[in-house]
Amino acid sequence: MMSNRQLLPQSHRYYYDAKKLCDEIKPNAYEQLPYTCKILAENIVRKAEGRYEEDQINTWLNELIEHKKEIDFPWYPARVVCHDILGQTALVDLAGLRDAIAEKGGDPSKVNPVVQTQLIVDHSLAVEYGGDDPDAFEKNRSIEDRRNEDRFHFINWTKTAFENVDVIPAGNGIMHQINLEKMSPVIQVNGDTAFPDSCVGTDSHTPHTDALGVISIGVGGLEAETVMLGRACMMRVPDIIGIHLTGKRQPGITATDIVLALTEFLRKEKVVGAFLEFFGEGADSLTIGDRATISNMTPEYGATAALFYIDQQTLDYLTLTGRDPQQVALVKEYAQATGLWSEMMKTAVYPRTLSFDLSKVERNIAGPSHPHARLSTRDLKTKGIAKPHTQINNEIPDGAVIIAAITSCTNTSNPRNVIAAGLLARNANRRGLTRKPWVKSSFAPGSKVAEMYLNEAGLLKEMETLGFGVVAFACTTCNGMSGALDPAIQKEIIERDVYTTAVLSGNRNFDGRIHPYAKQAFLASPPLVIAYAIAGNIHVDIEQDSLGQDKNGSDVYLKDIWPDDHEIDEIVKTFVKPQQFNAVYTPMFASKTINKTTHPLYDWKKDSTYISRPPYWNSELSQPRSLKGMRPLAILPDNITTDHLSPSNAILPNSAAGEYLSKMGLAEEDFNSYATHRGDHHTAQRATLANPKLFNEMVKDEHGQTIQGSLTRIEPEGKISRIWEAIETYQSRQQPLIIIAGADYGQGSSRDWAAKGVRLAGVQAIVAEGFERIHRSNLVGMGILPLQFEAGTNRHTLKLDGTELYDVIGTPQAKGSLTLKITRQNGQIDLIPVHCCLNTDEETLVYEAGGVLPRFAQDFLATHSK
Repeated sequence: MMSNRQLLPQSHRYYYDAKKLCDEIKPNAYEQLPYTCKILAENIVRKAEGRYEEDQINTWLNELIEHKKEIDFPWYPARVVCHDILGQTALVDLAGLRDAIAEKGGDPSKVNPVVQTQLIVDHSLAVEYGGDDPDAFEKNRSIEDRRNEDRFHFINWTKTAFENVDVIPAGNGIMHQINLEKMSPVIQVNGDTAFPDSCVGTDSHTPHTDALGVISIGVGGLEAETVMLGRACMMRVPDIIGIHLTGKRQPGITATDIVLALTEFLRKEKVVGAFLEFFGEGADSLTIGDRATISNMTPEYGATAALFYIDQQTLDYLTLTGRDPQQVALVKEYAQATGLWSEMMKTAVYPRTLSFDLSKVERNIAGPSHPHARLSTRDLKTKGIAKPHTQINNEIPDGAVIIAAITSCTNTSNPRNVIAAGLLARNANRRGLTRKPWVKSSFAPGSKVAEMYLNEAGLLKEMETLGFGVVAFACTTCNGMSGALDPAIQKEIIERDVYTTAVLSGNRNFDGRIHPYAKQAFLASPPLVIAYAIAGNIHVDIEQDSLGQDKNGSDVYLKDIWPDDHEIDEIVKTFVKPQQFNAVYTPMFASKTINKTTHPLYDWKKDSTYISRPPYWNSELSQPRSLKGMRPLAILPDNITTDHLSPSNAILPNSAAGEYLSKMGLAEEDFNSYATHRGDHHTAQRATLANPKLFNEMVKDEHGQTIQGSLTRIEPEGKISRIWEAIETYQSRQQPLIIIAGADYGQGSSRDWAAKGVRLAGVQAIVAEGFERIHRSNLVGMGILPLQFEAGTNRHTLKLDGTELYDVIGTPQAKGSLTLKITRQNGQIDLIPVHCCLNTDEETLVYEAGGVLPRFAQDFLATHSK
């Protein structure tokens, strides 16, 4: 294997020559490989040393060369990045695993992440104080620390208890933006060997750094735990699609407009699960900030990765963000030596290629419920969004925008988008425009650098004037942490049943996600968010209607205040500097010497509602799944998201979780969000299917219409109840459960509790028309069997109503076929063929073991002794 190492003469580093081996298998094969395959080939060659036989390595490489999908091969990511919600729950699971290992006589101190694990606390802050409060940042941080004391105590413990865990504390930024601006070196070095950086992250937007040419994919916490513990991700050659970007964007068009148009286009082209590679003159014209906006929204168009080649833009960005010149030189030399450089990718052959013209992109928003539901702003009237509306004094109008948030790494990692917002604010202030009083506005950049360059450019004060002061350096509204409304505004919304909306520069706008009292939400570019805050109403035709009057009483329109592209670029060029990135990140990542604690077991607090010892090794969960006599917990429509399955936003007092927290002595103001309680299964399991926007087709009114809410029907009694009460009832009966669903089941965030919750409820199988990639994997990781109807068969064709009993006939195995036995209330039996959605042999073993954690415990105890 050493013979495959070659020297980089300038950097004096060695690299593994995957080209040599690929071309030995098939002449000139390497130059035709997509970018993804070249990186995976290098990973196989480098990590195979001392592990696998030559014939096995050649077989795997041939799979990549021929684009076959027949054999599993190992992928070893270099890093794991985590936000505090899923990262914390992953580490809670590992702490619980240590307890289980200790109880079986193993040495718990040997349970550690073996790859670099970076946890950034960015998901726990709620915007209780909006951007019109000059002290909002300090006040919100203070509340965050108070509410999350138990969580932060555990996270701090992990720094000393586990090896290879680094923590960036709250108040510093969003994991993806920090990953893009600092953590990813693009090319890693270990000893004398250089190799491509790669990572998995506990958030579906981890592909943000795909913009740098780094394979970064979002996974659930369960998959992350597998990588943390040094086990390979077993995969098959993915669908790899080349996206040829042609043309250049028109004046006044932002990267947000481009990505919303791409999201609509790619959803229609059905790229779910694919690795996308963007190339062409259009891709060359995009800055890394623009590319990152596109890569960030990978899960919104359903793909796994969205890669751009390494080119001069990459090197310029690394220089801009303060990377060491020697590192920048290594990236260039390595990319050119290994064929990863953009100019050397022109011979790549893709099994499928799509073309998208950037010059055709218009100004867009997306909504009202899905990020792929694009709306051209010139068509808002014809689409029924903009419509006649009246304003009575300062009464909150129908269609009121109650939340306007510049949020999310999707856009705030792109200086052009942020500068555009600052310039629009300046122009609006000059014309005397103000935001409407019912609009809760906020600015939460994903990095402190954004605040610095806005301040130096004199634009931060312009945003503050309109109520868009910095409230946090965290995910906030995009993650559903938009905070409480003014009580008077909330009271009026409830009493008058006002149709209200949110507008945000984020990536998710599913119903019920952004705020309990925002009935729908729209995605928009940062400057458009400010424009909607000024208009105050989603029914305003943002392109054609007046946004307000200037000091002379003249109408002011969007075109009057929209920033000029040349001015945006000049300000970016002048005021975004390497020194700012160094000032932020050098102290943040300063080397620290930490004395590891000698006690490997966590001291669980008995009364905590944030951190509890996980139950996944309890006897009731370790029992074999019968897959017999299952009753449906729910029959669900298409497009069920992980927000439906386990919401992340504020906990309401009349919810099952709210009632539990009240019983545990928490004041309503400190209920916090569902997301922050995911380290405590007692609270988190009460979030299962708790979204008030859920439609369970088992629950209908007297007209046969499905009733909205967290409701189901307990069988065989036929009693309608809240889903949590049904779960408790079925648990008392030891009744196995099943869920029936439509297409695209499990869209959205990589939320392992969307699988954990239903597993703890007793769900043994889920049958759907199709699954989103990460959620399907999480189901397997919890020992739940994902099954897919054959094309043309669904809950409607089968006329399912929830009174049935279900059995699965056959032995679950990778890519196999099984039979779903449906026993109807009248005794009729239907035998329906279904696909077993276990994708690899390793997944079959994980499922048989009852999930990722029991599987690891079995293997660990078999190979370690105390």
